[in-house]
Amino acid sequence: MNKRYDVLIVGGGMVGATIACALGGSGLSVGVVEYRYPQGFEPEQPHDLRVSAISVASQNVIDMVGAWEGIISRRSCPYQRMKVWEANEERAATEFNSEGISYPYLGHIVENRVIQLALLERMAAFDNVELICPAQTEAIDYSPGASVVRLTDGTELVGRLLIAADGGESRVRQAAGIGVHKWDYEQNALVASVETAYPQQDITWQQFTATGPLAFLPMPGANASLVWYNTPGEVKRLMALPEDQFMAELEATFPDSLGKIDTLIQRGSFPLRRQHAQQYVAEGVALAGDAAHMIHPLAGQGVNIGMLDAAALAETILKAKRAGEDFTSLAVLKGYEQQRRKHNLMMMQVMDMFYRVFSNDILPLKLVRNLGLGLAERVSPAKNKVMRFAMGLEGPLPALARMEEI
Repeated sequence: MNKRYDVLIVGGGMVGATIACALGGSGLSVGVVEYRYPQGFEPEQPHDLRVSAISVASQNVIDMVGAWEGIISRRSCPYQRMKVWEANEERAATEFNSEGISYPYLGHIVENRVIQLALLERMAAFDNVELICPAQTEAIDYSPGASVVRLTDGTELVGRLLIAADGGESRVRQAAGIGVHKWDYEQNALVASVETAYPQQDITWQQFTATGPLAFLPMPGANASLVWYNTPGEVKRLMALPEDQFMAELEATFPDSLGKIDTLIQRGSFPLRRQHAQQYVAEGVALAGDAAHMIHPLAGQGVNIGMLDAAALAETILKAKRAGEDFTSLAVLKGYEQQRRKHNLMMMQVMDMFYRVFSNDILPLKLVRNLGLGLAERVSPAKNKVMRFAMGLEGPLPALARMEEI
């Protein structure tokens, strides 16, 4: 069986589904290939391990494609404050409050599955968008204007424009012959979903230590997501501990701000890697999200720059279509790359700087970072700039992130 689409998106996760929703109602035939549909949501379910800090800019994009209501009708946690400090120096913490820039919040912590479910639900409302799921890819043949995605059931999907939204190991990117620059950080991230003795919180915080930050992300109710950055060997040791010993290590290591942990729901870990595609586009193909870039999760910006990719790519396609241009052409797609690559590279460099400056105990660097945090605390314009940066409101923004129709 052979099916043809104007736009064929490989990957129906948060980024791929956002692109599809943005193209909904456009008159373009859109196919979305996804390996499996996420588990349905029930309010009484334990909170998932995989969560994202959704910035205001990303919220705007999701809202403009019609999926934000699907998120808040399930569950999410807005946060108004963000605090950072050096180990054992919480009295000198720098705290950012959204009230300082007249916003009701800095962002929302949301489970990735909830985001994907809301987007897929919205996608189903568009007659021009087809979700091919569950679907397992057997092979991808890249050919400008007529790329073929062959599924294990024998179905062949042909796309005039092939979009890679299939993650860091993107098979679309590999099929198109696009290389990457990458290296591993000397850190792993251990993530734990817990219930604490504290009620609902409105703050996210990070305490910097020599081996990496300890981070707290508030979830609805007394729930929280904890992130513990450390060496690969130490994270492996922690993951192997029995639950009671692991809980004891958490409470001994995390600051008093965490409070008592009542329940460990689940834990997991993953290595940290920086990766950037050598180009985002070629004739008839475009990369978005992790297929294009992977950054240190220190400030939770990976999904947010992916959402801006999605918005910018959809905008590029729709503008070209309205102008009667070939939206699969390299000349048109270069506009998307120029809009996003420079901004993403800047974000990656900033995250690298934080990683190198804060993940050590070298005295001169410790003095520099303490000076920086102190200045940020005392100088309002600097604090406001940091907040707007964290909210995704700095730099050139796609129309959807500005809450404008495209």
